Amino acid sequence: MAIEKRIDELLTQNGAVAVGFATRETLSGGPPSADLEHVLPGARSAVSFALAFDRDKIRAYLSKRDSQAHNSEQQTLYTDLYLLSEKVAALLRENGHDATAIIPNGEYRMDRPSPGYLWDSHPPLSHRYMAVASGVAAFGWSGLVGIKGYGANILLGTCVTTAELAPTEPIPVDESYCDECKVCVEACPSEMFEKEASMTQSLGGVTYEHSARKSITRCLMCCSGLTGLHKSGKWGSWSPGRFSIPDDEERLREEVLRAASLSKQRPDAPLETGDAVTFPPDHPFSGIQMVATCGNCQLVCFGDKRETTKNLKLLRKSGCVVQQPDGSLEVLPPADAAGAFAEMDPAHRQKYE
Repeated sequence: MAIEKRIDELLTQNGAVAVGFATRETLSGGPPSADLEHVLPGARSAVSFALAFDRDKIRAYLSKRDSQAHNSEQQTLYTDLYLLSEKVAALLRENGHDATAIIPNGEYRMDRPSPGYLWDSHPPLSHRYMAVASGVAAFGWSGLVGIKGYGANILLGTCVTTAELAPTEPIPVDESYCDECKVCVEACPSEMFEKEASMTQSLGGVTYEHSARKSITRCLMCCSGLTGLHKSGKWGSWSPGRFSIPDDEERLREEVLRAASLSKQRPDAPLETGDAVTFPPDHPFSGIQMVATCGNCQLVCFGDKRETTKNLKLLRKSGCVVQQPDGSLEVLPPADAAGAFAEMDPAHRQKYE
């Protein structure tokens, strides 16, 4: 049996909803994070695959009825991605090829000039580029990738190898899961995405287009949990932070540093079992619990305009989060949340604004 078929069977039997193979040729012309040899000298190919989130857990998360179920699933999927990548690498090594599993999230290149890396950091290898070049997924307007029937609600795994695997065809641009409803733009509390302006990316001679980003620092501010309240004050993420997000990039970076310093003084939120992502033992963040507070641009997208719009309505009616001095999180209607926050002791309140 061909090694590609054995890999496909191994992954699909363990829950992968899509599997594909990218090569140096199908990734040619891409950005630095499309370079296979950065993670494995002599690499010729990459195995890409996707696992899917549970939609009921996503809707409970977006509506702020429950964060635990989705956070727990993230932990499970990230762990599964890594372990499955390791299994693929082991199979390739058994067949005489060098191979390495790529950590699914949270790892960034440290070879970039300081201090700029904080604002312009990149992964050793982009799982998105591997997925697009291999036909596992396609770009959506947000720049995230997705699959028909799943939308953007997938997580990606990658294994890189010296084996010359037969490449699978990328999804044609006009067959993407994305219908450019642009609900992802509306779901971002930090308003990171441009609704009209776009940028392009080239992989293997194919040019892909997606939303330009106002500033990646906006995502850093919100998806890290530093802040989460939309400027309207009517909705937000699971973060209790209420820091402003300036339009000026220099002021924004100053605000990120200020917010990061103050947020360290916040009390720990009580975590139920499985409420945080725990990284694998050899992950650089091993031992650190990461609780998702946002990810709205991804989670809102079901790949169907009607269902995706429904998700946006759930999010915008979900209320706002306030953290009490004992660490407990309360989800309240916008006006009630604003009132409760205003009545807090100033020493506690300053950790969030």
